[in-house]
Amino acid sequence: MGVCGAWRASAMPGGGERWGVEVALDLRIRRPFPSRRMAQEEGGSLSEVRARVGASHGITDLAQKLHFYDRWASDYDQDVAALQYRAPSLAVDCLTQALPGPPQAALILDVACGTGLVAAELQARGFLRLHGVDGSSGMLEQARARGLYQRLSLCTLGQEPLPSPEGTYDAVLMVGALSDGQVPCSAIPELLRVTKPSGLVCLTTRTNPSNLQYKEALEATLDKLEQAREWERLVAWPVDRWELATTELEVVPGTSDDDGFISGIVYLYRKRQVAQVEGGRPSAQPLTGL
Repeated sequence: MGVCGAWRASAMPGGGERWGVEVALDLRIRRPFPSRRMAQEEGGSLSEVRARVGASHGITDLAQKLHFYDRWASDYDQDVAALQYRAPSLAVDCLTQALPGPPQAALILDVACGTGLVAAELQARGFLRLHGVDGSSGMLEQARARGLYQRLSLCTLGQEPLPSPEGTYDAVLMVGALSDGQVPCSAIPELLRVTKPSGLVCLTTRTNPSNLQYKEALEATLDKLEQAREWERLVAWPVDRWELATTELEVVPGTSDDDGFISGIVYLYRKRQVAQVEGGRPSAQPLTGL
């Protein structure tokens, strides 16, 4: 796939300059896309899979969304495999190349962990200390069966805080849960709270037409935290081939509905260190290097 993305200090709207260092991540895809025939064999009728995933995208009420995920949990992995869902592998690739130190030493929180697809990607890259939270008990049941997490907790982010003290994790990921009816943008600071100073936060969201309004609100939240010097952005990586589209209205321009993909984006941020200054008030400090 080549380079994930590069970011360097650049002018911000309204003046000023972003703090940060250039980050260039080599994110070559390690596995080929499954064929359409293989996808159909894994997930049954592709039209049925598209209908289920499309239905999940269309639910904006949180209680209804969680109930849907509880019932979907046993079929979730095969359905998203049929749609060639790439977000877990892309996010973990992005995180892996930016996180310093040996992977087995890092304590990772997988927020909205679902059935554990992100944990499977993390373990394949040597990460062993994994905690997960999700708002769906059905999804957590599937995640527990994988045996990859040291701790799993039921938590509906946006309605309750994460069950961890401040500054616990070397990295926090949230993959596939940033959309209407799932995790609200207002919950993003809670991810930052449980991340260690200098720790990483990796987020993904869809950029298909039905999610663009949410993405706009999300990016406003991300930018506000950066302007407040709570974290610095390292990567914002747009990806065209995110997963197969569920309807022709969602297809990336220039592709056909039959083979078309929706698009998405991977964000990577680093939490700033906080130092005490005169008068005892904390001051965010710029970071150098990875």
